[in-house]
Amino acid sequence: MRIKKILVVDDSPTDRYVLSGILEKNGFSVDTATNGDDAIEKIRADRPQLVLLDVVMPGKNGYQVTRQIARDPELRDLQIMMCSVKSQETDRIWALCQGACEYIVKPVDEQELLSKIDAID
Repeated sequence: MRIKKILVVDDSPTDRYVLSGILEKNGFSVDTATNGDDAIEKIRADRPQLVLLDVVMPGKNGYQVTRQIARDPELRDLQIMMCSVKSQETDRIWALCQGACEYIVKPVDEQELLSKIDAID
């Protein structure tokens, strides 16, 4: 499945702008959300193929949102890539344990991001 529709979830307007710009420039359809609850609503309303999800956000953090998606029978097949300034290997491992398929560290390298998206089944 070639990914075309991506939801970018980040509380930082700058990060949403940068990530959306990279993705749109490369032909992806992009929607954005500013927090975990908004993300869940948008996922249910307009099912993206990939969620690019920040870890540190007010309210539900990215790990909590990932767990919620992974435990929901209607959403569990949704692909989630965590995108965070948290750069420790334990952060990446924890994200994968929660249900994410990939983890990328900010600031995001455009080619690395595109390569990781392209590798998602």
